[in-house]
Amino acid sequence: MHVTRRDSLALGLGAAALAALPLRAQTADANIEAAVLDFTGDAELKEGGVTLTAPEIAENGNTVPIKVEAPGASEILVLAAGNPNPEVGRFAFGPLAASQYASTRIRLAQTQDVIAIAKLGDGSFARTSQEVKVTIGGCGG
Repeated sequence: MHVTRRDSLALGLGAAALAALPLRAQTADANIEAAVLDFTGDAELKEGGVTLTAPEIAENGNTVPIKVEAPGASEILVLAAGNPNPEVGRFAFGPLAASQYASTRIRLAQTQDVIAIAKLGDGSFARTSQEVKVTIGGCGG
């Protein structure tokens, strides 16, 4: 078998790409943790107090409708765990806001959890999440 320089270069690049795959997954988890830490300042997150409405199955990841609501919240952060850039929305509410509710469309790269974290009026943080199954990827997929 005769291996050319081009063949060995292709094998080396393929091996490097395979080695980087688990690193990308670790980086995504690190991005989520960093975004949550930045938003909460390492405060404890309680379950409940925030409502996230998203479709169970999204036919197209390019436009996935979501709604978040947290009565009494001053700010809500929305994260998509599987996206290259996980922070997909940050909503701030002033003291004269009639309701603490936001509705938008987001892009999802693949089937993943959508996470909503709300900073409540008393300074505590509430968290909820929902898995959205994507049949056609929206962020490069």
